[in-house]
Amino acid sequence: MKKNYLKLLTLAATTALVMSCSKDDGPASTANDGIQNGDETGIDCGGSTGVVCSQNNVLSGKLSNDITLDPSIEYSLTGALIIEDQGSLTIPAGTVIKATGSTSSYIAVAQGGKIFINGTADNPVVMTSGAANPTAGDWGGLVVCGKAPTNLGATATSEVGDLTYGGTLANDNSGSIRYLRIEYTGATFNSSKEFNGLSLFGVGSGTTVEYVQSYNGGDDGIEFFGGTVNGRYLVSTNSGDDSIDFADGWTGTGEFWYISGGAKAGIEGSNNGDNGNATPVTQATLKNISIVGPVTEGALYYKEGGGSFNLDNVYISGVDLGVKVKSTDAEAAARIEANALTMTNVQFSNVAEGFAYTDYNGSNQNFIQEGSAIGAGNGAAAPDWTAGWTRGLDNSGTTTEKLNGEVSGNVTLDASIAYELTGAYVVKDGGKLTIPAGTTIKATGGTSAYIAVAQGGQIFINGSASKPVVMTSGAAIPAAGDWGGLVLCGKAPTNVGATATSEVADLTYGGTLVDDSSGSIEYLRVEYTGATFNSSKEFNGVSLFGVGAGTTFQYVQSYNGGDDGIEFFGGTVNGKYLVSVNSGDDSIDFADGWAGNGDFWYIAGGAKAGIEGSNNGDNGAATPMTTTTLSNISIVGPVTEGALYFKEGGGKFTIDNLYTHGVNLGVKVKSTDTHAAARIEANDLKITNVQFDAPATGLTKTDYSGDNQAFFTEGTTSGAGNGADAPDWAAGWTVGL
Repeated sequence: MKKNYLKLLTLAATTALVMSCSKDDGPASTANDGIQNGDETGIDCGGSTGVVCSQNNVLSGKLSNDITLDPSIEYSLTGALIIEDQGSLTIPAGTVIKATGSTSSYIAVAQGGKIFINGTADNPVVMTSGAANPTAGDWGGLVVCGKAPTNLGATATSEVGDLTYGGTLANDNSGSIRYLRIEYTGATFNSSKEFNGLSLFGVGSGTTVEYVQSYNGGDDGIEFFGGTVNGRYLVSTNSGDDSIDFADGWTGTGEFWYISGGAKAGIEGSNNGDNGNATPVTQATLKNISIVGPVTEGALYYKEGGGSFNLDNVYISGVDLGVKVKSTDAEAAARIEANALTMTNVQFSNVAEGFAYTDYNGSNQNFIQEGSAIGAGNGAAAPDWTAGWTRGLDNSGTTTEKLNGEVSGNVTLDASIAYELTGAYVVKDGGKLTIPAGTTIKATGGTSAYIAVAQGGQIFINGSASKPVVMTSGAAIPAAGDWGGLVLCGKAPTNVGATATSEVADLTYGGTLVDDSSGSIEYLRVEYTGATFNSSKEFNGVSLFGVGAGTTFQYVQSYNGGDDGIEFFGGTVNGKYLVSVNSGDDSIDFADGWAGNGDFWYIAGGAKAGIEGSNNGDNGAATPMTTTTLSNISIVGPVTEGALYFKEGGGKFTIDNLYTHGVNLGVKVKSTDTHAAARIEANDLKITNVQFDAPATGLTKTDYSGDNQAFFTEGTTSGAGNGADAPDWAAGWTVGL
């Protein structure tokens, strides 16, 4: 876990961004190095000073320098992260930040600080709750404080975050926010202090705010407190109070706003809560707005003096009140009478029973002019520009499709679709299944849910380090054994006969085609596999039956599987950059005459053997014999059946650069396994450069009691790359490391 595990750039020694360690009992650092309440043995954040942050990707503290996050890392926001004067935080497309600290968890930009959120339509930045069952109000939100004018005095203090805002710099620049989704915000301090999704305090027009969604917030979705910043392509969905709010002398333009499901007002526009005539007066130009009810306080609540508002092309659906004005709000009434509020091309559609255009009862009843409108683009329907990066809308890219049945032609999945695996999904002879980077498949069918490739079929899993393909459980609370797993059956040789039948999926495998190709698998994570048929039939995470050397199999993780993580049943396929974490049986297993090689394997937390290597369970002398070369392997215990279980005749194994940590048995060999013993005596098992690090109490390097005790040679090794620590090549696409 070094620099490329957490690519925070240009971190100087005075940086106060805290990436807190999970250990909360360590002393606070006394060095001016940005460490707080943790040890200093974690990740090198980079920069000329080589300042050490933490191993847990945790965000909190104060930032006074320039930091760029890494989109391949999922960050935990455990407290307030404040970007101070002269500091900047850059968040690339695809970055996910999960908050866990309730009211103490928020991100704030102080005056002089800057934030650059560089999401895209295909890859938004997401700030969300880290709770197992997220709900509105789980955390604070995003707060930006600038130096632009408000009508609250020369400066003011933000109601959340306690930061100064306001001033005289109309074009002040707090950075750029594009394609951001904020979820489950609105943590409550008290009855008068609640976070919004996005709060903009005195933010200047030099700041870009566009393509932002607030989803399921506990208070307002997006709120402008004075300032001059413009807001374009904004979405507020299911806010607990008003959807989009502006006040305190905001002087800006809002264009393309899509609002749905808010509890109170669609838009609340105010001048000043203490003085409706305060200056500068709120001046808002709003264009292309859709407000989809029901709402309880009007599509527009013109409040606390209102201001000078010009609205055009406004589509309002499902409301019982168009414009709300309090009967006691004399300043707001005066402005309506002075034609300071004008609304043109307003279309009321699907109005609720008892609908009223307005409850304002003054003389001027002509401030609303009806007409044909399309609002934010599609009337009440989600506009096209929201597709893909938003959530909870009818075109948010969250379309769900069920997978089951057979693939006999060429099928390519779509990463923007959420797939539900409800049964067996089998790629037949001649079929090709392509799964692009970022695709997620959630299984709901228990033992009947698995993906299999039959002989002659091919699968192409084209994940990437930042966007792996994920096959996981669809259960609300996932657990090992929730579903089957991935099964590949090829035509390469095994020692279980000319052909055989896979123990799960009942597919034929084996043959004579050493270079047979079942496709290509790169950057795949399988989770919660291992559904049980009976005591002798359980799925593994990935099962490779007679798969040939023409198949690419690399960068694959099994996580929390109920049986073995990854298993090779004969065949000639090679396995590189493999990870097995928390398997319910062996971590990586091979047998039945496998004749492939393994390179860079990282194994941790398996219940039984780290690696189980066998020849044949019925005949330890069967041919072709299991023959393999394994290089650069880390096995992190505890294990109950050895770092290596040389079993059922074993085979011819050459292993180099093997690192073990926390094991109490290095190599296990059953005393009754005469075929395995014969191979050891014939020097068919050779292990060079093996390191037994941090051995468990009572370490036995091998329980083999034969004459040849020189089949392993100890040395200092790095294993899969970093010894017991997760290797650099596993960063971003794996979990649980």
